[in-house]
Amino acid sequence: LIFGATGSIGSSLAEQLTDSDHEVHLIARNKDELKPLSEKLGCTYSVADVLEENFIDKVKADTSDFDVKGVAYRVGSIDLKPLKRVSESDLHNCMKLNLYSAIESIKGFQEELKKNNGSIVLFSSVAAQKGFTNHTIIATAKAAIEGLTVTLAAEFAPSIRVNCIAPSLTNSKIAQPMLKNPIVAEALAKAHPLKRVEGKDSASIAKFLLSDESSWVTGQIIGVDGGRSRLS
Repeated sequence: LIFGATGSIGSSLAEQLTDSDHEVHLIARNKDELKPLSEKLGCTYSVADVLEENFIDKVKADTSDFDVKGVAYRVGSIDLKPLKRVSESDLHNCMKLNLYSAIESIKGFQEELKKNNGSIVLFSSVAAQKGFTNHTIIATAKAAIEGLTVTLAAEFAPSIRVNCIAPSLTNSKIAQPMLKNPIVAEALAKAHPLKRVEGKDSASIAKFLLSDESSWVTGQIIGVDGGRSRLS
């Protein structure tokens, strides 16, 4: 299952998994983007908005005939504000999108994942461990995801593996407001030691973590950030 399947990382992960003959179910809120992707890749899909109550019931109904072995939760946001402008609703909405609904997704399929010795892949951000101005909202939510990762890895062992990928800014739809300006895009690329903004590497790592090739990997926070968290 891929939550957030129409994003750049989610769609790349879906493509890589289907190319390797895995059966994939896509979940996203925008049918106009989701249906063409599912037809292109030959995948089933659910139209579900993780901000809505009981969204997981819709996904479970659509996958009732499936034997779920892996869950990737790639729903995310970029919420940038100085602290003095951060409201309680800002924090709640970001936590709902990034954390609370991730927990609901895991709870919804926990028993199936346990039965199948499954794998869960969550997504954090470089901002959870490296301080950036105006990142209070998103960094707080993503730091919570990292805490959730190690907690569930301990709780679910040895039946379910839980790992987390922490990307830096990727070449994605939600980043386009920043990247569409060539000057800003060049400055952001130069902020990374590898001097570029990437997108597909995170999907490749997620594919590895979902597969049996990573059967002895759990509780890890893996930075896929062009070196930004360690070298800049």
